[in-house]
Amino acid sequence: MASVTSLTASVHQRLATALSAALPEAADADPLLRRSDRADYQANGILALAKKARTNPRELAGQVVDKVVTGDLIKDVEVSGPGFLNITVTDKAITENLAARAADPEGRLGVPCAEAPGTTVIDYAQPNVAKEMHVGHLRSAVIGDSVVKLLEFTGETVIRRHHIGDWGTQFGMLIQYLDEHPHELDHKAAEVTGEEAMSNLDRLYKAARRLFDSDEEFKTRSRRRVVDLQAGDPHTLAVWQKFVDESKIYFFSVFEKLDMEIRDPDIVGESGYNDMLEETCRLLEESGVAVRSEGALCVFFDDIKGPDGNPVPLIVQKSDGGYGYAATDLSAIRDRVFNLKADSLLYVVDARQSLHFRMVFETARRAGWLNDDVKAVQLAFGTVLGKDGKPFKTREGETVRLVDLLDEAVDRASAVVREKAQDLSEEEIAERGAQVGIGAVKYADLSTSASRDYKFDLDQMVSLNGDTSVYLQYAYARIRSILRKAGEARPAAHPELDLTGPERALGLHMDQFAETVADSAGEYAPHKLAAYLYQLASLYTSFYDKCPVLKAETPDQVENRLFLCDITARTLHEGMALLGIRTPERL
Repeated sequence: MASVTSLTASVHQRLATALSAALPEAADADPLLRRSDRADYQANGILALAKKARTNPRELAGQVVDKVVTGDLIKDVEVSGPGFLNITVTDKAITENLAARAADPEGRLGVPCAEAPGTTVIDYAQPNVAKEMHVGHLRSAVIGDSVVKLLEFTGETVIRRHHIGDWGTQFGMLIQYLDEHPHELDHKAAEVTGEEAMSNLDRLYKAARRLFDSDEEFKTRSRRRVVDLQAGDPHTLAVWQKFVDESKIYFFSVFEKLDMEIRDPDIVGESGYNDMLEETCRLLEESGVAVRSEGALCVFFDDIKGPDGNPVPLIVQKSDGGYGYAATDLSAIRDRVFNLKADSLLYVVDARQSLHFRMVFETARRAGWLNDDVKAVQLAFGTVLGKDGKPFKTREGETVRLVDLLDEAVDRASAVVREKAQDLSEEEIAERGAQVGIGAVKYADLSTSASRDYKFDLDQMVSLNGDTSVYLQYAYARIRSILRKAGEARPAAHPELDLTGPERALGLHMDQFAETVADSAGEYAPHKLAAYLYQLASLYTSFYDKCPVLKAETPDQVENRLFLCDITARTLHEGMALLGIRTPERL
């Protein structure tokens, strides 16, 4: 693993050594180094140390400066204000650091793996069988997919789980209807599309619902079917399986449109935990974690009360013997901890379910299934809003279909690509339009902190200006264009050359890529990576405007600037891939 020590880490080490030489009792002290607009870095740790040692902070700062080794890495250190240190690194160190990243044989740009990776089960992209995916399913899928990529890149073992809604009372109605109308899910063509699968399911669902609401005898037969389903009756299960298979055709088509890989073995729906439900309830009751209340098996919490002041329990089993979501979720925790051997459980689920998950996690802790070695986290996400700032609906007040939303994004993006395209064929415009449109939707979601609501504004999302994926994709395509036009000149690092301000700013920002990836993965926060990449593209634009590349003053400077272009493109490409977004070579 060819990880590269960052400039920040190297400067930090130099300062720490100088600090302990000036003040031996401060051997393990943190210099509190950060990037600064006054110099390359500022260290603020001396103020607290001086206070502790009861000495003058400016004097202590001066003593530390005397001990700092300058030359190859640190060019200059100055005392500023009450005792801050302003540090400037050498141009040579910046270029050599980038050259080491570029030379990483594994193509990871020197990003190290986590020191102690574990196993994370991530529960995301959870559509419901026999129901259309709507805008509410977008965030779980997009955020989850990016977190999977970030964790895997840092060396974590990631097990994906799509906890689809494939069980429950509504299936009695659907199964009974299909049993009485056996050809409703038949396909007209050998190759069935996702749209056809969904329209089949939608038509059948509406017809079954109409009959259920109007025919008491059908309602009775449907309810009996739920009992047959839960009892594992083979014929009933076979009809149920048809719904699951038809729904998967549709799910896969939507995820393909989202440019996301969803694998069949990772889809373990509510039904996957049926065989564990009875034992889960028994274990909770025997251990005293759950108690019977009015016939239902409940878990009570001191701090969770309803508006009337009475405790609100987590109902694991209903008084009629049926199982609620809690039983399934608790069984899934047992499976993930004891069978899959996970040490982190991550749930990418709507913030409106936060109370449910708080109760489920606390119940699992009381039962001993979660402990100090196994953590469970809900990565709660906010709501997708329309331009008016209200939950996103169609003009008729319906929930927006996810497929319609994605198609419109691709149409808008294709128009933008067509307007800018000079030498692209219609086929290429369609391909780029899909990459830009889907990238725009994903980036708008990922560039907002998951916990916040965000406005779905396609005009803004496909804009070439501002914090959008299109801006980043165009920056990447522009660099690739420069590299193609370079002819004989090749990217090559020249550490002996002086750097201009925009070159230094670009180089120092790229030094922070590894740290940003580690932070984004560790905090399940793709928005931190998105913010980093936007700043990278902005710094590149500034460099491009002020520093001629192919018309630089000397051949060596041309090569060095091509090298800066190349490493910027590679960083953008890698970073965008971790967000699940494509970077087309030409736009």
